[in-house]
Parts: sequence; C-alpha cells; structure tokens
Amino acid sequence: QVQLVESGGGLVQPGGSLRLSCAPSGHFFRIAAMGWYRQAPGKQRELVAVVRNSGHPVYGDSVKGRFTISRINARSTVYLQMNSLKPEDTAVYYCNLRPLGGAEDLWGQGTQVTVSP
Repeated sequence: QVQLVESGGGLVQPGGSLRLSCAPSGHFFRIAAMGWYRQAPGKQRELVAVVRNSGHPVYGDSVKGRFTISRINARSTVYLQMNSLKPEDTAVYYCNLRPLGGAEDLWGQGTQVTVSP
C-alpha cells in the first residue's frame, strides 16, 4: 500500500506564507486527483484545493485568491502555496489522493498549520 508523505506545516504569523508538499512514498498510477483538505478543532473537514489530471484546480471558497495548488504529474506530487494566512486558516491539513476506478481515497497523516501572532 502506498503512503502519502506530507511536509511544510508549522507556525506562522498572520499575513505570512507556508508551502505544503505531498507525494506518494513510491510510484503510483491511476490517479484521478490529488489535493488538500483541512479540519479545525470543532469544525467539519473542508476542501482546500484539488487538482485533477487535466491540471484544472478547484479551490474552497475560503481560500480563493490566497492559496495556489500545483502538481508535478511525473512524481504525483502536489504543492499548496498558502499566502496571506489568517488565524482562521489554523487547522490540520490532510493530503488526499483519489485513485481512478472508484477505489478508496488515500490520506496523509496530516500536518498542523497554526496562524497566530
């Protein structure tokens, strides 16, 4: 079973930036999409950004204009550039990989992003 490896989380001041990365531990094909979700304490998990094989990104409303997702298809690697961070962005961010063919999604272990003065 392939494992998703995440990195880039941490503590940042409001208005700052972070860059998250996620990649499978080994070669993985038959990928429909990869992206990021987040969950803050006491809140539901929400979409942050996903990118499909075509390269077309979809963003959650709360991050549009501030976050940018990109993907290197040859490595099945996704990046999330987070700018103009707000305290409301504080959450655990989970990498997601959606396989082609209807198989169960793969999830990373999560990386903590904390935005605080």
